[in-house]
Amino acid sequence: MFILNSSDPVPLYKQLYHQIREHILTGKLPAESRLPSVRQLASELSASANTVDGAYQELYAEGYIYSRPRSGYFVSSLDQEVAPRPAPRKLGKSDFLPAPPARFTYDFHPARLDPESFPAELWRKCLTEGLRYNGREFTHYGELQGDWGLRCSIQSYLEKSRGVVCDPEQVVVCCGLHQSLEIAAQLLKDDHRVVAVENPGYHLPRDVFANHGFSILPVPVGQSGIDLNQLKAGNADIVYVTPSHQLPLGYVMPVANRLGLIEWAESGGRYLIEDDYDSELRYQGNPIPSLQGLRPTGNIIYSGTFSKILSPALRLSYLVLPYSLLGAYRQRYSSYNCSVSLVEQRAMASFMEQGHWERHIRRMRTVYKKKHDTLLRAVEASFGKRAVVIGQGAGLHVVIQLPETTKSEAEILDKGRQKGIGLIPFSDFHVTGKAGRVTLVLGFGGFKGSEIEQGIALLSQIC
Repeated sequence: MFILNSSDPVPLYKQLYHQIREHILTGKLPAESRLPSVRQLASELSASANTVDGAYQELYAEGYIYSRPRSGYFVSSLDQEVAPRPAPRKLGKSDFLPAPPARFTYDFHPARLDPESFPAELWRKCLTEGLRYNGREFTHYGELQGDWGLRCSIQSYLEKSRGVVCDPEQVVVCCGLHQSLEIAAQLLKDDHRVVAVENPGYHLPRDVFANHGFSILPVPVGQSGIDLNQLKAGNADIVYVTPSHQLPLGYVMPVANRLGLIEWAESGGRYLIEDDYDSELRYQGNPIPSLQGLRPTGNIIYSGTFSKILSPALRLSYLVLPYSLLGAYRQRYSSYNCSVSLVEQRAMASFMEQGHWERHIRRMRTVYKKKHDTLLRAVEASFGKRAVVIGQGAGLHVVIQLPETTKSEAEILDKGRQKGIGLIPFSDFHVTGKAGRVTLVLGFGGFKGSEIEQGIALLSQIC
């Protein structure tokens, strides 16, 4: 049924993943059908068990298959009518920016990066190369959507690493998520008035769209992401989602829900805003492919950033606009200029073209995985059964619940400040500003040495 080609540069497990996925989406493997065991399929393909297991794990993580105890893997039930379609012919080549930082001995803010992470020497060389490239171009305004070379590099990276299918002309270089959302709000406000947001979720989309006169509809989030039934029951015509790593709870939206979101949007002329803010930082398996890649021609606005891996200070991010909005964007913004410095755009393009970006991602993924694992061990050692971890395996933070504590969130935050511990309120992620049980967001990116263990031990005494 499946054929693996050892001379193909695509890894064998990825070849198998794509073939099984295609069989599921086309109905050749119907819902509830049982897949061969890892050992059986490995024997049939004359491949290693690791190859088959790797393919199964990817399919399982994305929701194409599920497991039954002691029975193996089975095909998930999907709506074939809204399954991904073949990619169209190519036409051509969260942020979570904090307030000014307070001084804490143990700062658990979820947007802090490793203090030694910025590749200053490499960046300096790329800046110099960018200045030498063509000095004449610095005597006039650049392109509205950003430097063409950078847009080509972003498109190539997104296609390779995130499964995004687009052309460079769809890419818009922005100076952070806030500008990306401002652009989306401007493009959609004439025909759309209600924005659904994840609850709990990131506050910035709520603020930006509210400032543009949109009504905000909070929709609960569960282990499968935003609640589709409640979304469909509401009157929203735009939805903002973080499907690959829900902020703050860390859930991954399975493919069935992603397809349901696409159907919801296309059935009523609605739009999805996909924020892929920290997709590179997944510590188990490969990063989850983008929602946009399931329907490249759909009503999906894709947003990404360099802030979570490289630096939030550079204010470099990007949008991928669907062609249905590209004409409106160019017309509405025809008298504008790109807000990002051309010098920094050229430096980023050089950084990506020379392979520094992908090497930097691999290095930081290793660094942050160690910190992530250290934090989990510290929580287990200091809190034991008093803490329930509900967000882990990706990103720069972990979420824990404290079901047995007698202290309120405000008390824990206040005592933490007195002890030099910086925490952001989990209630800030809720539209109402009120959370249920006491929940803590524990960022680990900015720690070094043994600070994580020390900070968690001190926090456990406060809680």
